[in-house]
Amino acid sequence: SCCAKSAVNLDFAKNLALKIVARKYGSGQALPILQAAKLVRPAVAQPCCKYGYVCRNGPLRFPGLIPGPLDGSVPRLYYSGVNEILLGLLAAMLSTNPVVTVSNLVAQTTGVRLQIVDPADPVEQELDKIMEADDKAQAEIDQWIRDNTAFAAEGADYSQITLNARIQERFEKIKKAYEDFIQRHPNHARARLAYGSFLNDFKLEEEAKNQWEKARELDPKNPTPWNNLADYYSHRGPVRKAFEYLETAIKLNPFEPVYFRNLATLVFLFRKDAKEIYNLKDDEAVFRRAIDLYMRARRLDPDDFTLATDVAQVYYFLKPEVTDDPEESADAAAELAEETLAAWDEALKLARTELDRQGVLIHQARVCIQYDRLTEAREHLKRVTNSALATLKNRLERNLEEKEKQKAASPPAIEPAKAPPKSES
Repeated sequence: SCCAKSAVNLDFAKNLALKIVARKYGSGQALPILQAAKLVRPAVAQPCCKYGYVCRNGPLRFPGLIPGPLDGSVPRLYYSGVNEILLGLLAAMLSTNPVVTVSNLVAQTTGVRLQIVDPADPVEQELDKIMEADDKAQAEIDQWIRDNTAFAAEGADYSQITLNARIQERFEKIKKAYEDFIQRHPNHARARLAYGSFLNDFKLEEEAKNQWEKARELDPKNPTPWNNLADYYSHRGPVRKAFEYLETAIKLNPFEPVYFRNLATLVFLFRKDAKEIYNLKDDEAVFRRAIDLYMRARRLDPDDFTLATDVAQVYYFLKPEVTDDPEESADAAAELAEETLAAWDEALKLARTELDRQGVLIHQARVCIQYDRLTEAREHLKRVTNSALATLKNRLERNLEEKEKQKAASPPAIEPAKAPPKSES
């Protein structure tokens, strides 16, 4: 039911579940636990080093995609399994080993192994403090860089050498804290993940890879190190290892959209490898495979605007089937045009800002020009008024005018002559 009463009851259930988990594991872990249990959908991907199920660095970036602001929507409760999971959580709070009980409950309900940290554990408390200092240091460094850029733009004499020294000093302090902790707790997988992400943020990719590999060895059923390492191997090679590791991450947690999105991007970028690995006959089949993976990610995260644009952009690389029959070829082109525009329509529905919306209109105009739907293209461009898109709009208008001239200069299509009627004599 979609009535207001049901919505209130679901909201009450969500808040009750959050309170139950927060009371035992701390408010910082309550939402991630329910998200991992697929009861609450995360509005924004959480860092892997914090909760152990999403890569801290987010999805692999799609070339040319302009990231927008993150969606700040309120997490929503899933309908299925609400009563069962609430009853299970209540029972877990009364058990002698609630940490294990909750983890087992989620595994039985969803098939996903949940990484739960006991907030009362002094070791975990120490690591949490280091990770909080890490986050604080990252925020401070980001602010220093912004300030330095602003001062330089105003002509101020603010030495880059001084800035670099401050950053290095801050980096070394956090690095030492992680290393001291790992020296005393060498088999702590979560610490290895966090330290790896810290090193990766400072472009120490080889050292980050070593920490993630160790985390994978220590906790092979945790999908996060597999995903993070796939990102590393996609840049450094061997690329086949990136495919293998992402496939493993998906097997370990088939409910995480980031993994499907990363694999889709990998398939798109490394088409030759994808053809060999998945036995695909040509690039068209590779692009369709990428679209399928992006769509699987979309089914898990249907409200992500940039994910919807990822899907739509792949259609630019598809080509309509050309046959000896002109009519069949025209139908194939019309069908692909409709499919492409439908993908951009989906993105348009999710546009968060007017700039996002008009950016999609630019894409729709481009598609219409490509497929000779010139009147539609003109209508889309009329609705683009943002000055930030003026250059793109002008370029498309020139392309459109050129196509219109070509169409006007070309002779009209000649209707095929009809066969004369047969005489009845």
